[in-house]
This record gives sequence, structure tokens and C-alpha cells, in this order.
Amino acid sequence: MKDLTRYRNIGIFAHVDAGKTTTTERILKLTGKIHKIGEVHEGAATTDFMEQEQERGITIQSAATTCFWNDHQLNIIDTPGHVDFTIEVYRSLKVLDGGIGVFCASGGVEPQSETNWRYANDSEVARIIYINKLDRTGADYYRVVKQVETVLAAKPLVMVLPIGVEEKFSGVVDLLTRKAWVWDNSGDPMNYEIQDVPADMKDDVETYREQLIELAVEQDDTLMEKYLEGEELSIEEIQRCIRKGTRDLAFFPTYCGSSFKNKGVQLVLNAVVDYLPNPMEVKPQPEVDLEGQLTGTFAVVDSEKPLRALAFKIMDDRFGALTFTRLYSGKLSKGDTILNTATGKTERISRLVEMHANSREEIDSAQAGDIIAIVGMKNVQTGHTLCDPKNPATLEPMVFPDPVISISVKPKVKGGDEKMAMALIKMVQEDPSFHMVTDEESGETILKGMGELHLDIKVDILKRTHGIEVEVGKPQVAYRESITKRLEDSYTHKKQSGGSGQYGKIDYIIEPGEPTSGFQFESKVVGGAVPREYWTSVEKGFESSIGKGVLAGFPCVDLKFTLTGGGFHPVDSSAIAFEIAAKAAYRQTIPKAGPQLLEPIMNVDVFTPDDYMGDVIGDLNRRRGMMRSQETSAMGARIKADVPLSEMFGYIGDLRTMTSGRGQFSMSFSHYAPCPSNVAEEVIKEAKERQAAA
Repeated sequence: MKDLTRYRNIGIFAHVDAGKTTTTERILKLTGKIHKIGEVHEGAATTDFMEQEQERGITIQSAATTCFWNDHQLNIIDTPGHVDFTIEVYRSLKVLDGGIGVFCASGGVEPQSETNWRYANDSEVARIIYINKLDRTGADYYRVVKQVETVLAAKPLVMVLPIGVEEKFSGVVDLLTRKAWVWDNSGDPMNYEIQDVPADMKDDVETYREQLIELAVEQDDTLMEKYLEGEELSIEEIQRCIRKGTRDLAFFPTYCGSSFKNKGVQLVLNAVVDYLPNPMEVKPQPEVDLEGQLTGTFAVVDSEKPLRALAFKIMDDRFGALTFTRLYSGKLSKGDTILNTATGKTERISRLVEMHANSREEIDSAQAGDIIAIVGMKNVQTGHTLCDPKNPATLEPMVFPDPVISISVKPKVKGGDEKMAMALIKMVQEDPSFHMVTDEESGETILKGMGELHLDIKVDILKRTHGIEVEVGKPQVAYRESITKRLEDSYTHKKQSGGSGQYGKIDYIIEPGEPTSGFQFESKVVGGAVPREYWTSVEKGFESSIGKGVLAGFPCVDLKFTLTGGGFHPVDSSAIAFEIAAKAAYRQTIPKAGPQLLEPIMNVDVFTPDDYMGDVIGDLNRRRGMMRSQETSAMGARIKADVPLSEMFGYIGDLRTMTSGRGQFSMSFSHYAPCPSNVAEEVIKEAKERQAAA
């Protein structure tokens, strides 16, 4: 039996280019997992093993690895920072017990840092903060600490102070022990000395140490009393308080360093062991029933309990399909039969592996608290629960956002449709935010994703991994349709063709629902005008119709249908007759209910040097953007705006041109809003032309 108190399941997350992957490399080197450090900028990082990652210097898919530090097992997931791949962060945080939030000392709290922090808050994941790149020009540890408070509304617990800054950064002072860790410039993380605090820092060290202790002892009334009475607390007592406060999300221990220069990472590793929770110290996973409602029971982390595991990532590689799985309770061994509650099917486990990026070690069994991969499972998707067939249960599932952008693709080689379809099916299984549909009218294959880069990478994977070159159509926006008026109407479906006929009459109200309310149906029929057994048929008829609006064929959203009355025939009425009546009623009434086109509006967060701020704002205004806020700092200006997605294609190129290559932006879906009439007319015209061509 493994000692679960010595387990740490952690993730590393941050904004693009804050140094997550470089930090992971340093951790692997320090823990003896790798012997040569691979650099991201050279395309040689261990956890960036996809060709697309190595070329672009960004992380695209989360990578899992296991290592050991101070007799503790660390299961680490390095996640992407780019906004198009936040799905990877979300699903990783869902199965982790703790995290390291990495921030750039010069860039500070950047757009994607906020999104990731929000995900971590939603998942109630305990975190420590690591402010990286202290050696960079413009680095300012204290400014970033302040930003964590103001931008993230979080409470940083300052654990170290930097010695020097920018090119003079040489180490850190550990406030608890009042000792300075100083590295030489050899680049070897083991070449450091523990020294006394530099004389010019003693006052600052005492001030910050006092603040640290005051914040920490709030977690323990007895120790707080002792401290207020002037007694000196032991380091172990303070650490006990810090551990409790970190676990309860009361504050976030904050460290700094330079991963690239190999300075400061040991203290972060010590903090992972000292302050982040083990699997038994986090809230157990809630279980749900078949309708997705909470049952009030939980998967308690205990290897003696029945098996409860969550598949959080599917990856296909040269060895076959890998299902990354977090075990919450019970044990799993080779040869076991498990039940997938989502499909109702059982499968036999043939191989289990412990992952190290894209290499793996075969293992015979795993237990509660482990993160492992199962080889060769069929019909498993992200978010499925794997459990003991004799004790079935479903864990709370993951919820993924809908894609907002689509492109059409067709193979360049004649007859390559089947090969492309097989490859795309695998890719859809791996990434729940990536969808593939076939347009019924044109027969085109449509790929849907979270942004231009997301789809660009998918096309690249098709080409390199699967050897399929495709022609790509221009990006299409995922418009929606809705209505603006409330209408009462009636429809009668009557068909007589020899033998028994079809008859169904419905009186109904169609009205706009609240934003994001989706499809709603209610029956207010009294007196049996429409028998109860036909109500679900009417609901089914309406619900199956909303996938196609009357303006341009886009899905119709936020509609409420109320069945108020109607009529039936004792012989000719049937479920199918009422379903057909509802479908025809939809086509009859929606055109009269003030239909309108809705467009996706994006949260756009732009960083630009001050000199270009006017140009950037002017450009966003031309793109129909609504400014939400603008802030200036020592590093430049940050502009937040709501901008229609249709106006954002190719924006990165324009931004780089405007800002001499120094601007950055991130974009995430915000909401749907009505299209201006001139834009709507153009979109409807294009949609009709496409339909006619098909």
C-alpha cells in the first residue's frame, strides 16, 4: 500500500510565455527524472512533445509526468497557456488537488492568468504562486504581488524576497528561516549556498516576516493567542498554519525565481510538499444520478472502497489509445473488468501505464490518489466515470463550452474522405471542445473549435500525424437566431389517406426566453384537450425544430413554448401526429415572431506598449468593439473590450503590424448579442447563397 499522505497531484498553469514548461523542466531535472534540461525555445522541452508545440514554443495539450521530491511522489500536469486551449487547463484542474500558478515578473497578471485562476477557484484547487523571470528587464516582484491582490482578488502570502532584480537577481531570502539562498551564474541549480540575510535587506525581511506570521496564525486561535502574548512561534507551528490556510484557500504562499537561470525552484518544490494538500485532504468528488442530479454521496479517497475513477483526457499515439484517469477510490489492476457508467458497458483492463510526457512505464496496479493512463480502452470519452461493476456510481461530469468558430475541410486527394473521417473521429475523442459535423445540404465536413489557432493546429495535426492534406474553407462564425415577439397561435395537422388518418391540433404560445435559458417547454392544458401522453410528443416536435432558424438556418436559442390547448381524435390522433403538428407550428409561427440574428461577442484582452494605445483602441472601435476598461502600467497598456467574433479574424497579424510586433491579445467567448441589420442582411444573403450552391 502506498502512503497517500506522501502524494501530491499538482498542475502548473499560467498565461502564454510565463514559463510553465521551463519550470516543469527544472522540476524534472531537480527531481532526477531527466538528466539534460530541454529548452522550450529550442523545441526540446520534455513535456512539449508534439511537433506543433516544439515549432511554436507553446504548450497545446496537457502532459502528465511523475517524479519524487523529499520522499514524496509528485504527479505533475503541465497545461497550456493559450486561450484556445483552456479546455486542457479546465479538465486538468478538475482532477488535481493543488496547483502552481506561474506569473511573469515583468508581464504580471496577464489575461489568461485570470481565466486559469477563475477555473482554479471554481474547482477549489489549493495553489502556491511562483513569480518567474525575475532576471528579465522590467521585472518587479512587489508589483506582481500587488496585482495578484487587485486583479485576481486573491491574498498572496509572501514567503520569500528576491535578492537583486533583473540581471542582478542572484537568489531569494526564505522569510521563515531568515536564510538567503544564493546561486552562482553557472546555471547549475545545485550550485547554491545558504547564507545570512544581506545587511541591506534585514529590515524588509523582518517586516515581511511579521506580516507572514500575522496572516498565518489567523488559522489557529491558540497559536494566535500565543503570538499576541509575545511568545516566539516555532517554524513547524507556523508551517502548520500555512498548510491549513493554503488548503482552505485563505491565502496563497508566494515565491519567486528564474526557472531559466535555475534559481529559486527548490523552494517551490519544498512548498509543494509542505503546503499543498495530499489526495485525502481535499473535498471528495460528488456522485450524481443518471439525470446528472447530485445524490449526496461522495467518492472518498480510500483504496479499500469500491472503484471510482474519472477519465479526464483521451490521447491517441503510436502505441494506441491512452485514457488518462484519476482514481478517487478503490484499486485498479491489470485484468480487472470495469464499468463505464456513461455507456453502460464493461471493459477489461489490459495495460496500465504511468506517464512521463510521451514515454511510459508499465505498472500492474494503481490505487486511490493515482493519476495513470489505461491503454486500449474503447468507447471512453472525457468526463466518463469508470467504476466497479458490482457498485456502480457516476462522478460529477465535466461541462465544456460550445465552439464559436468553424471551417470546412475536404481532402486534397480524391477518395480520401474515409481516411480523413477516421482521423477526425480520433481527434474529436481527444478534445471535447473540438467538434466535427457533416453539412446535410452541401455534404461538406465542418470542423468547429474555440478559435483560429485551435483549428489551425487541428489542420496541422491532420497533415503531420495522419498524413492527410486538406483544403480549408474560410472561417465561419457560429451565429444563432432568436425571436423578439410573443405570439399565440394554433395549428391543426390533419391527414386522411385511406384507413386510419392523422389528427393533432395544438394551441400554443411562442415567446423569447431569458438569455442563455435555451429551450423551455411547459404545458398549461386543462380538461384533457390534448391528452397528457401527447405532451412529450409536442415538446419533442418543437425541440427538434429549433436546430434550424428561419432566417439563415442557424440554430434558434432562448425560446419558450407553452402548450395551452388543442384537440384530438379518438382514432386518428397519435404521438407522431402531434409531433408533426409541433414541427409545422414552429415553421408557421417563428417567421411572424420577429426573428433576429445573434452573433457571438468575445471578451478581448489586449496588451500593447503605451505608444500604440491610440491605434489599438481606434482599430477595436472600427471592429465594432465596446471598450470595457483600459489600464496603463510600467510595462504598457491593457485594453479590455467586447468585440464581435466576425470582426476578429486575422487580428493577431494586424495587432503585430500596429505595435511593431510587441502587442499580445487573448480572446474568449462572452455572450450572444443581436446583429446590426446591415451585418445580418449580409450573413443571411451569404447563408442563402451557400444553401443554393449546395
